[in-house]
Amino acid sequence: MSTAPAPSPCTQVCTMDASTGLCHGCLRTLDEIARWGSLDDAGKWQVWERLALRRAELSRLGVDVDGRVPRRASGA
Repeated sequence: MSTAPAPSPCTQVCTMDASTGLCHGCLRTLDEIARWGSLDDAGKWQVWERLALRRAELSRLGVDVDGRVPRRASGA
């Protein structure tokens, strides 16, 4: 885990997806967003670790986590 100060994952696209409970921009939950300011750097890096896992899982499920739309299979 890094000892550098943790940057905010906020991308200024602050809209929540009602079906997943995740922010469209940063993929955090409302709880993660609300608690961010009170977390120490270790806690913030833990959120970053969860975001990496969340992003990987959504990608595995075929969700384009940048555009948040289903990815088309190549050649389709």
